[in-house]
Amino acid sequence: MILFPAIDLVAGKVVRLERGDRAHMKVYADDPVAVARSFAEQGARWIHVVDLSAALEEDEAACAANNEAIRAICAVDGISIDVGGGVRSLARIDELAAMGAARIALGTVLVLEPGFAEIAARGFGELLAADVAARDGEVKVNGWREGVARSVDDVVGELAGLGFKHLVFTDISRDGMQTGIDVDAYRHVAAIAGFPVVASGGISSVDDIRALAAAGPRVIEGAITGRALYEGAFTLPEALEAAAGER
Repeated sequence: MILFPAIDLVAGKVVRLERGDRAHMKVYADDPVAVARSFAEQGARWIHVVDLSAALEEDEAACAANNEAIRAICAVDGISIDVGGGVRSLARIDELAAMGAARIALGTVLVLEPGFAEIAARGFGELLAADVAARDGEVKVNGWREGVARSVDDVVGELAGLGFKHLVFTDISRDGMQTGIDVDAYRHVAAIAGFPVVASGGISSVDDIRALAAAGPRVIEGAITGRALYEGAFTLPEALEAAAGER
């Protein structure tokens, strides 16, 4: 199972939000490249980077600072970068690919513009991941601020039918809360998708990571961890061992 330590960016700073709420933000570092290098030195092979300023449609200066950070993170040796947040055009996909992103996550645009989703899936294939976030089974978009009156099953089934082969599923109610994970929810989403998913939201201990790894490669491709890692609930080497099914 891939372990994705997360770097969430607002105006070039490393942050975490509670349940995606910009009003409840904690800044963990001013130098995201140093954080990425540290993750690589500790053994991470992937990093999940989220451009929250783009997702939340913040000002040009904030987005430019994040762009600079993403470009520099992609240049760090030894790691592959999965980038998402506010990716709403083919031009942005091209831009992130040119920066060196190994995987690019699309969320809102896939739900609101199914025609775009079809074109993107056909044109970029394995480079893309669908990023689906939900609260109480209802999909949310635009930085998780708006509902679309569509269920997780509906959206995931549609995206799988369009050809997406990677999917991040976030349980918004657990994200940034360290409340633990619901493995059965990921089993359900993987069954709907027909391929393993990346679990996001709520990891609070290495036992959560072990539980996801134990679900097996047909259910879980990877797991994203952020706040618990930054606040010392476990170390990155411990998390990587758990993801590998060790100890």
